Amino acid sequence: MPKVTAHSPQAETAQQFEAVFLGQMFQLMLDNSGGPGEFSGGHGEEVFRGVLAEKLGNEVARRGGIGLATTVMDQIIRLQQGDRM
Repeated sequence: MPKVTAHSPQAETAQQFEAVFLGQMFQLMLDNSGGPGEFSGGHGEEVFRGVLAEKLGNEVARRGGIGLATTVMDQIIRLQQGDRM
């Protein structure tokens, strides 16, 4: 089994998974916060809210995330080694 590093395919896949998960969480948060009002961004805000959620998820995951990537990477490695948990 090759050595797993921070830049290994397993680590990158785990970080991407965490970024998507966090992006979905941010999307839910943004969808349920605020509403139409004086300081609302209107239609433009609605259009770009998904992009903002995706970018927030990517950036949080890149900066260490919430620890999900480590758990996902451990499971990827176990599966690659044939260990079923």
